[in-house]
Amino acid sequence: MATKFLSLACIRVTGATGDGYSRGLSPRPHYPSMPKYPKGVSADMESNIDKSESRALFSVTGMTCSACAGSVEKAVKRLPGIKEAVIDVLNNRAQVMFYPSFINEETIRETIEDVGFEATLIMEKSNESTQVCRILIKGMTCTTCSTTVESALRSLHGVHKTQVALATEEAEIHYDPIIIHHEQLTNAIEDTGFEAILISTGEDVSKIDLQMDGLWNESFIKVIEQSLQALPGVEKIEIDPNLRKFSVSYKPDLTGPRSFIQVIESTGSGFKARIFPKGNGRDCHKQQEINQYYTSFKWSLVFTVPVFLTSMVFMYIPGLKNILDINIINMMNIGHLLKWILSTPVQFFIGRRFYTGSYKSLRNGSANMDVLIALGTNAAYFYSVYSILRAATSPHFEATDFFETSAMLISFILLGKYLEVKAKGKTSEAIAKLMELTPNTATLLTFDHENNVVNEEEIDSRLIQRHDVIKIIPGEKIASDGFVTWGQSHVNESMITGEARPVGKITGDTVIGGTVNENGVLYVKATRVGSESALSQIVQLVESAQMAKAPVQKLADRISRFFVPLVIVVSLFTWGGWFLAGKFDWYSEKWIPRSMDEFQLALQFGISVMVIACPCALGLATPTAVMVGTGVGASQGVLIKGGQALESAHKVNCIVFDKTGTLTIGKPLVVKTRLLKNMVLREFYELIGAAEVNSEHPLAKAIVEYAKKFRDDEENPIWAEAQNFESITGHGVKAIVHNKQIIVGNKSLISNNGITISIDAEEILTEIEGLAQTGILVSIDGQLTGILAISDPLKPGAREVISILKSMKIKSLLVTGDNWGTANSIAKEVGIDDVIAESKPEDKAEKVKSLQGSGFVVAMVGDGINDSPALVAADVGMAIGAGTDIAIEAADIVLMKSNLEDVITAIDLSRITFRRIRLNYVWALGYNLLGIPIAAGVLFPFTGFRLPPWIAGAAMAASSVSVVCCSLLLKNYKRPRILEKLEIQGITTI
Repeated sequence: MATKFLSLACIRVTGATGDGYSRGLSPRPHYPSMPKYPKGVSADMESNIDKSESRALFSVTGMTCSACAGSVEKAVKRLPGIKEAVIDVLNNRAQVMFYPSFINEETIRETIEDVGFEATLIMEKSNESTQVCRILIKGMTCTTCSTTVESALRSLHGVHKTQVALATEEAEIHYDPIIIHHEQLTNAIEDTGFEAILISTGEDVSKIDLQMDGLWNESFIKVIEQSLQALPGVEKIEIDPNLRKFSVSYKPDLTGPRSFIQVIESTGSGFKARIFPKGNGRDCHKQQEINQYYTSFKWSLVFTVPVFLTSMVFMYIPGLKNILDINIINMMNIGHLLKWILSTPVQFFIGRRFYTGSYKSLRNGSANMDVLIALGTNAAYFYSVYSILRAATSPHFEATDFFETSAMLISFILLGKYLEVKAKGKTSEAIAKLMELTPNTATLLTFDHENNVVNEEEIDSRLIQRHDVIKIIPGEKIASDGFVTWGQSHVNESMITGEARPVGKITGDTVIGGTVNENGVLYVKATRVGSESALSQIVQLVESAQMAKAPVQKLADRISRFFVPLVIVVSLFTWGGWFLAGKFDWYSEKWIPRSMDEFQLALQFGISVMVIACPCALGLATPTAVMVGTGVGASQGVLIKGGQALESAHKVNCIVFDKTGTLTIGKPLVVKTRLLKNMVLREFYELIGAAEVNSEHPLAKAIVEYAKKFRDDEENPIWAEAQNFESITGHGVKAIVHNKQIIVGNKSLISNNGITISIDAEEILTEIEGLAQTGILVSIDGQLTGILAISDPLKPGAREVISILKSMKIKSLLVTGDNWGTANSIAKEVGIDDVIAESKPEDKAEKVKSLQGSGFVVAMVGDGINDSPALVAADVGMAIGAGTDIAIEAADIVLMKSNLEDVITAIDLSRITFRRIRLNYVWALGYNLLGIPIAAGVLFPFTGFRLPPWIAGAAMAASSVSVVCCSLLLKNYKRPRILEKLEIQGITTI
């Protein structure tokens, strides 16, 4: 039954807590976010923590690059009591969120100065409330756009932290709702020139959208609004008359969507309410964007194809050529006029999005890709207009136009944007697949006063409210998190937890929404619905991970600041250079095509340079790969908390393993009892069982389970009261039972309490430890009374995983709170050479820091509360999925399946993802470094090859698409073959 209780899904937590004794685990599941505790805080200190946070802003002078910022950030984050540190190298500032109970501003300032920079405290603000808001941003094309939005948001008073992701086109903003409202955030984004659509406000409420069917009447709508507002728990109502939509924000503890529908339909207004059709969120907006680009591209073809045929094909067909060459006014002919008429709608109506984007970008003091496109197409279009008008006013001037250049440029760019947006939509398929796990409908049960079922009704699963009882038949998906009130069955939870074997469920057991009921009928009482469900929280984790920027993204951000202005300058120099060279006869006239002069040739080179440059490819190189990589990781049962964790993992060359619950299965068993005093075994276990029942440590649970065998009421024993109970993390417990002082723990705890350990006891301990078992000493009233031998078997594949890590040139260490003998035996069995035993939680964190100081990039793998300081201190913290909620929150990567093999999967996926990011950068930078000189005519003097602007535009559009497609290839990721070989040895790695 080791897998029965999974902390990611269950209300009752029984996962291993590492090697130190602990207590007070929260029964509510938590999912990875920011760490709850400052570094170095152990579980027994939890109740004494002052959880108020403060924020301090420092002016840091002397930083010159991202490496400087990185060194400051690393130094600050390693201090005890630091929750978050953000270093802004451009503005020479450091913003630090910290726990005042553990550290103060002066210590932080001194630490920054110890790194080598001058620091001054310029602001501090205490007890800030923080809320997270997510906003969809439409219209961003490159990193210049995302940087502009990010800067605008960061400048707002009350905004603590913000991330704008180009690939997802979303902003995640941490702000103080007392100081600023989310409407001000959306207004700030729209002021930068982009459309902002609120996704979520992060308020402690749920939200449901209802569609109203019926004759729209303002007086009835007012009555409905007032009726809903009167319901307990309703926080806010938003009405959209155009969509006939009511958006109701509410507290799920007090009310729910079925109540809203009943109220609406009972007002006598004639309205029928139903859940708003799926697809009204970000997916709908994404599809709208795809459709818009597709429609624009189709209309552009309607006009561009005739322009292309007139310029490139009809001129070679004698009959048609003669018609097109007929002059209308002086030297302006039918062909000129026709191309002018056809290209104008493409330039100003279909291509108006580029004018809008350019205006908004320039208004904010930056330049994006739209500026390049607008300049290039306008140069071609307006020169053509000038040429035709001159021909119309002159009997001798022969016009040369580039209308096909501007029209084809816009068409190819629209095609490229359509393909890019469509491809980007596929990068988040992992989230879509997770969300599809929830069934569309559920069977709601209604009971009478005697608890008999009186009605079964099929409802939309989104209408489930807390405390509803739903019926789950065999083969059906469970519609909500909850617990079984009646029935028994086996449930396949592999899609959530990775556990391949179905888990038995009986009355009182918890179930997870989205999992599959195998063979029996279950009645499930809903406990967590909507955004509170386990599945929703996993989705939120993956979404947050895809929002987070990897440090390597800073390269693209720095380049984007000067890329477009530099391209414009290069384009102008290219045009001026070729024009002057032609004017002063620096090259042969034979180089100039018959239909052009030196100005027109120079203009083509200048336009080609302007439109071939592509800042989008650089901006998409990292985020698209991170999106796909984190999505693939989620599908493999490896939850990665974003780009920072992904980038750090590929550099790992040292891994520190916890023992209990990490290398071992975490389900220890008492295998032997040795009494050192004359005592009845039943009485002995009566005393230590009463003492240990208060502890959550797996060793304590093993002792309690064994003690139950000596009692008549084995199923539900009533233990004697333990007075003055004390849990000493990493050592054991102390209590008074039946007026006797009981101490149960390791050797150091016994010694520290002045209790003598005899030679016989030492020999017994040596014998136990030699068998890779844990020796627990028991003292009663100051006398060493007995020794328990507890065995915790190794996890399947542990030995092979350590061997594979060695082949990957990754050093492995074992750090445990257990005794040296047991630790050495376990280490020898799995093949680890370096062992540190009898470690307190802070000792584990110090060892991690020591290894980092020696030049190692360290990953910590653990599952317990006492591992959380080390998980935070490590470059990469990996939490076992079946571990405690605190360990999971402190980690950077969560191994949902609780398999050690996934440590290798996480590192391998990280390495492959970053190889793909490097490949994306090589392509994006290489494309620009090679494409711009070729477009500028570097090859023309030697080969006669020149790149027409419309081909340059097509190449620019293709570059972004190629980068996104390159990232999408990560979806084909397969785990290392060497892991599959473990199955041959009978080890399950699924």
